[in-house]
Amino acid sequence: MNKSEYYLGLMSGTSADAVDLVVVDFSDNKTRLIGSHSLPLSADIRQQIHALSTPADNEIDRSGQLDVQLGKLFAESINQLLTKLNLNQKQIKAVGSHGQTIRHRPPGSLEFPFTLQIGDPNIIAEYTGITTVADFRRRDMAAGGQGAPLVPAFHQAIFHSQTLDRVVVNIGGMANITWLPKSGDTLGFDTGPGNVLMDTWTLKYLGKAYDANGDWAASGTLDLELLDRLLAHPFFTQLAPKSTGREAFNLDWLHAEIAQKARSPEDIQATLLALTAQSIAKDINQLTSTACEVFVCGGGAYNTRLMMELAHLLPLAKLASTAELGIAPEWIEAMAFAWLARQTMLRQHGNLSAVTGASREVILGGVYFA
Repeated sequence: MNKSEYYLGLMSGTSADAVDLVVVDFSDNKTRLIGSHSLPLSADIRQQIHALSTPADNEIDRSGQLDVQLGKLFAESINQLLTKLNLNQKQIKAVGSHGQTIRHRPPGSLEFPFTLQIGDPNIIAEYTGITTVADFRRRDMAAGGQGAPLVPAFHQAIFHSQTLDRVVVNIGGMANITWLPKSGDTLGFDTGPGNVLMDTWTLKYLGKAYDANGDWAASGTLDLELLDRLLAHPFFTQLAPKSTGREAFNLDWLHAEIAQKARSPEDIQATLLALTAQSIAKDINQLTSTACEVFVCGGGAYNTRLMMELAHLLPLAKLASTAELGIAPEWIEAMAFAWLARQTMLRQHGNLSAVTGASREVILGGVYFA
């Protein structure tokens, strides 16, 4: 057996509920999850992140300070994971830090599109003593891409089957799908909101971070009129490659759509769940009309009601979480950024141009040496 090849991946997603970290061993041309850790983000930090997702006053000072604060928090969480696994920094070849997205303006949204993730990698490298790879998305955008989604390249590397057509659905704050036909021609794109609207609505009315198992949504009644209004958002008819974020799907947008008619909060929650399920299922059904395997990862995989709705909308598919493939749903994205860090350190491309729309496949990220 070859010497271990450990990389550490770090992910803080659109929901901004926690920092998820993993150590992955890529030796022997395999992908082994060695250990994981999750550090919940405080309500104050979560509020700061969400506030920076839409235009407001004093953004430069606020984002600059949060950049440093998150950098220190990310470094602290890395050191906690190393202690938990009884590893030292010399055993980790590099950290892959996605950072925290505070604004994503893909091509087509502005004259000069951009994406911005914070959580200073200089601080991570300094406080951990580990070379850190970060800022993965902007090189893809420099090559004309959306900068997202990036995880389909990892999905292709570890989940592709030569005998079965597969779809991997990542339901985080936003949702994206990776189409892995047995022919090998991978596609992927954002489908729209994943948990972001359901979580925001649950926090507003129940004071909870998320709707456990989708129980609150199950107590409501689907409002078809509202669902049609929400599905009229232009993103849903936009052709791939495409990506989105809180800039498009947020509480202000939702309030504007529901303002014309009084509805119970639980009915709105039921409708938001249907919005996520239908937008995902529609895109999968457009990719294939035959039987396939659909594997779900991200927090949405634990929403029982959402999984039931997806199963109903995808009658020809075998639907399961990625746990059936050997990896728990909550760690897939962090593992992807460990893999992307490795790609960068090996000077190999990390994007798929067919997914992001970039003119070519490029080496992603900046390297901050320890």
